[in-house]
Amino acid sequence: MEVRRGTVMRTVRKLLFFALFSSNLQAEDLTVYAAASLTEVMQLLSEAWGKAHSTKVRLSFAASSALAKQIEAGAQAGVFLTADARWMEYLDARALLTPNSRIDLLGNTLVLVTPSDNAISLALSEHFDLGALLGDGRLATGDPAHVPVGYYAEAALKSLKVWAIAEPRLVRTDSVRAALVLVERGEVPAGIVYATDAAISTKVRIAGVFPSTSHPPIVYPLARIAANETPVARAFYTYLLSPAARAVFERYGFRQP
Repeated sequence: MEVRRGTVMRTVRKLLFFALFSSNLQAEDLTVYAAASLTEVMQLLSEAWGKAHSTKVRLSFAASSALAKQIEAGAQAGVFLTADARWMEYLDARALLTPNSRIDLLGNTLVLVTPSDNAISLALSEHFDLGALLGDGRLATGDPAHVPVGYYAEAALKSLKVWAIAEPRLVRTDSVRAALVLVERGEVPAGIVYATDAAISTKVRIAGVFPSTSHPPIVYPLARIAANETPVARAFYTYLLSPAARAVFERYGFRQP
């Protein structure tokens, strides 16, 4: 009897341990850092996945440069999805990424937008008449020194030989969404954002699409952060690679890189 009682007690302790372990795993929170242009789609994906796995997914959106610097400083992000491969390379060079977790997940398109009441359409080729479009106003986009959309915008404007017109009239915002808001409010006559940003706004319209050859490819790399590697981070990362998540990304206008 003593042997049986001891066996039962050990079994009960094991069951309690595994139940506690499973409960802690399900209850574990996850912090995800993502580029501002991913706001709506990542909110939808994280909410659906979090409910299915009883996990709270905290999202932090900002310019990729700002997020990368926060990760370098020790932020608790477990997964990072950026709009700029350079900042993922920045973290990789400092051995901050989980080895072999980096993958190019998404692509996007660079567009010129105007307030929705402006019906102008432009063929964005060399020497297009940016000055006439802006009039006495300015051009909003992310700060080329820090914000990916601004980096792509500067490259495109230089390629199309209108940078000399744009540079002195540039409103350098801290994210692509800040540039979008300026156009939505009519505070500037035009802005340069991603096609996916224009698609979620009823207050702007696309006046022109920049040729893909006018700027480096727009790529969104995904990776896990080594210091915060957990089963939950790995599970959410795997979910973002799934066909189900891919279908949602495509519904929001993101494409294959």
